[in-house]
Amino acid sequence: MGYYGILCHNHPDKTYNIPPFVPLIMAVQEEQDKPLENTPKGDFSEWYNEVIDKAGLSDKRYPIKGMNVWTPYGWKIMSLIDNLIRAEMERTDHQEVCFPLLIPDTEFAKEADHIKGFNKEVFWVTHAGENALDVKLVLRPTSETAMYPMFSLWVRSHADLPLKTFQIVNTFRYETKQTRPFIRMREIHFFEAHTCHASFDDAEAQIAQDKDIWHRLSEALCMPYLMNRRPEWDKFPGAYYSLGADILMPNGKALQVATIHEYRDNFAHPYEIKFEDAAGGHTYVHQTTYGMSERLLGGIVGLHGDEKGLVLPPAVAPFQAVIVPIFNKKTEERVMAGAKQVTEALKADGFRVHIDARDIRPGAKYYYWELRGAPLRLEVGPRDLDKGVVTAVKRTDGTKSEIPLIGLIDGVKGLLGHIAAELAARARKTLDTGIIPAASLDGLKGKDGIFHMAWCGAEECGMKIEQGTEKGVLGVDTAKHGDGKCIACGKDTHMWVNVANTF
Repeated sequence: MGYYGILCHNHPDKTYNIPPFVPLIMAVQEEQDKPLENTPKGDFSEWYNEVIDKAGLSDKRYPIKGMNVWTPYGWKIMSLIDNLIRAEMERTDHQEVCFPLLIPDTEFAKEADHIKGFNKEVFWVTHAGENALDVKLVLRPTSETAMYPMFSLWVRSHADLPLKTFQIVNTFRYETKQTRPFIRMREIHFFEAHTCHASFDDAEAQIAQDKDIWHRLSEALCMPYLMNRRPEWDKFPGAYYSLGADILMPNGKALQVATIHEYRDNFAHPYEIKFEDAAGGHTYVHQTTYGMSERLLGGIVGLHGDEKGLVLPPAVAPFQAVIVPIFNKKTEERVMAGAKQVTEALKADGFRVHIDARDIRPGAKYYYWELRGAPLRLEVGPRDLDKGVVTAVKRTDGTKSEIPLIGLIDGVKGLLGHIAAELAARARKTLDTGIIPAASLDGLKGKDGIFHMAWCGAEECGMKIEQGTEKGVLGVDTAKHGDGKCIACGKDTHMWVNVANTF
């Protein structure tokens, strides 16, 4: 049935229990009800910002750059994504925690590579009222240095392992590049999982589980990806190695949407996280982390949207179906009664549904919900009721079909499944056609896409690749193996690297 089907259910005994959405969108500003300015998606940057603004996902007018306001519709989508993540964490026995926002400088500075990597990006708190603080405080850029002093108290014995925790919080990074809603922000809605294990092999098993979690989430979001092992110079500060899930946006740039890090015992030593093993000795734990952020929403907007606005995967659409009653004065009472019956029947089966009963033309309602990406529109008029059907319109391609009222639940479920499959297929085509094999560095400057080439693994050759292409090395493609010759030095190699412009 897939995530689109599971998420149709809203019964208390279901894993994905999502409270009803109270539609504040009717109070969206008039400016957002104006049509898109005919901006083609080919002008991606302008199109992306305009869709977010018109669809009411975020308000950038807050008086701090890169710290936008989550508006009701955007926050509902993000909350549904969070629900998917929480369900995966529950399935894999992670426990949710919530750590303080502030981190003492004394703790932040303990891991040398970590402080070196983040020091230029952090916000500092130096005063409390008029008093200078004895120890500066950091607004968390990520939570290793907040959590691990506590982990050293929580982990005492091998019986305490594995320790598997996660939290969904805001993180803060002083982004100096141009900010972009959801993609590059200074205040970031962030998921992070932190685990401790008795051995490197146990930690590696966690990495494998994390990859499976991401694959399941990517299917729900209709988001095909490449999993790349980041090069040494681009791994997470303090990590043994880092994996990044990268998607290809329609403008030919790669967007990192998830990261998984193997730490070994690199953090355990400075934070004294160790346990008494079965033989009575004391051993340092091995650790992993897993991170995702609101970039997932940015990826959905960019990957699936079109010239009409958003196109939302059914799994995270605030309303999976919108009912539009079509009537005149003579038929109003009958049509509204029928539309309400359709709405209640779908809600009773757990679908997220809204009936648009506003006193405006049906065409204006069509535009409104197309802009906001509702996967399915169900039209109910007197002729539909006479025939015992509703007219269904898919957001992906605008095709119409009739669903018999006696088969309403299965009909809607089936169409939502088709919509999810269409979105995944389109995104897969974007990725597959955007991966370009390269046997030489010549002629790659200024070109978009993900360039696939053999690499010996030497940093010197990696630098030659980045300089020769004016792009970034995403890392070694974890799904690609085979003989080749390094594109930079010509040495025999079995590694293949992906290279692209990034956000």
